[in-house]
Amino acid sequence: MKTRLFTLTALLLAMAACTKDELADGDLLPEGQYPLEIARITLGVEGGEAQPWGAPQTRVSEIADGTGSKFDAGDPFAVQIDGEGEVGTYTVQDDGSAEAEIPLYWSDTGEHTVTAWYPATGGTLDLSDQSQSLAYLLYGTGSGNYQTQVTLNFTHALAKVRVTPTDDALGEVQSLQLYTYTQCTYEKGTVVQGSQEGWIEMKKCEYTENSNAITCWEANVVPGYTITKLMANGTEERNLSSGITPVAGKFYNITLNYDPGYTEVSEGNYTVNNEKGLKNLAELVNNGATDINITLTGDITLTEEWTPIGNFENRYTGTFDGGGHTITGLTVNQKERGNVGLIGYLGSGGKVQNLTLENVNLNGNLYVGGVVGYSNNGTVTACTASGSINGKEYVGGIVGSNYLGTVTACYNTSSTVNGSYLIGGVVGQNNKGIVTACYNASGSIYGEVTVGGVVGDNYTGTVTACYWSNYAGYGIGNGTGDATKVDGTTVTWQNAVDAMNTALQSAGSEWRYELTGALPTLKKQ
Repeated sequence: MKTRLFTLTALLLAMAACTKDELADGDLLPEGQYPLEIARITLGVEGGEAQPWGAPQTRVSEIADGTGSKFDAGDPFAVQIDGEGEVGTYTVQDDGSAEAEIPLYWSDTGEHTVTAWYPATGGTLDLSDQSQSLAYLLYGTGSGNYQTQVTLNFTHALAKVRVTPTDDALGEVQSLQLYTYTQCTYEKGTVVQGSQEGWIEMKKCEYTENSNAITCWEANVVPGYTITKLMANGTEERNLSSGITPVAGKFYNITLNYDPGYTEVSEGNYTVNNEKGLKNLAELVNNGATDINITLTGDITLTEEWTPIGNFENRYTGTFDGGGHTITGLTVNQKERGNVGLIGYLGSGGKVQNLTLENVNLNGNLYVGGVVGYSNNGTVTACTASGSINGKEYVGGIVGSNYLGTVTACYNTSSTVNGSYLIGGVVGQNNKGIVTACYNASGSIYGEVTVGGVVGDNYTGTVTACYWSNYAGYGIGNGTGDATKVDGTTVTWQNAVDAMNTALQSAGSEWRYELTGALPTLKKQ
């Protein structure tokens, strides 16, 4: 009995004394006996501009304070020894370690490199909509052997772009997009190829800096594609001051300043192609910057009631160049207001040119014009208007009152031009001004006193080679001038085109009419 107890005790002690070294047979290990164990995983803070990654979210998510990203419990990733052979799958645990779902085993006693990647399989990554959660692509490495647990250090294979609006721009931003690759193929945590250029929806985020909450938008992007533009609220496209070509694992911060909607190309010279910008430029003029030059670079649709550019106190004296573009929906509905039009008051030296206005809807008092309410020694050239124009006195399809100014190569096709006194299809009153090669084909012109198909009152002014149709009254309501009615038989629109072009040539104008449809249109020589 004593002998048997001793023998059993000795056997237990001998087994307890066995180590992994003693069980190994040379360099080789028994197959399936020594599993690869992962003690912990880390996810590095990314550099680039000495900034951490921000606060996006997928199964891999972000630290709450915005200082970096992290793995969540339950995130699966793939593991391989020396980059070859079998691939195992491990899952992140609550304590930051990883547990094998499909384990790997050491085959020998040597030191080996362990690689890992997330997502665990290859495929195509869709980056187009990251408004709710960001896309991730991670690659990790570590080293170890059959006796030690491995620590894996992961890095980001994508780059991060953060857009931070300034305080004055923040209230205007509801969504942001970046133009770059919207997809990429990937393998083992590495981008193979980006594809499908387009807009990426960014994720709204918030981080803390100096105890202040900062609102931002973020997206993870494919490295190597130069990002040159972003878009706010789905419509407001903006070019970056300089392009960004992201590098994997780097962070790029863009500060989004308030967008006035226009561009100052040089001092006092502005371009604009949207309603917001045009309204802001009107505000600049009406606050005293009366001599700025405005050029349209695209068609504009106005959706809100318009405040005319220039008034009696701040007379617009710059150049408004339509650039051949169209403004649609110009609306002013203030029956007691004077100086109504796109330009309310055009001062001495001011110019409006090469512009089309469609669907105009004006209701004012004195000095109402489809393009200019009152022109005081200003110049209006190659402008057209259509819509409804209504006022009390000094109402014109193009200019309400033209004092000492010039109106050249302009025409009006509005459905109605209505008022009480001094009403004209092109100019309500031409007071010592010059009207050359203009025509009116309005459906209806109505006024109680001094009404003309072209000019209501030509008070010691000059009217040359002008035409009208669709109005039974006189071409000039009061005064004289060269205004002829087009009746389709005695005088045709081709007769009018020929005469207007002769007058334009004599005046040294670069504009000419052509008749390719029912009514003449303008072209620049």
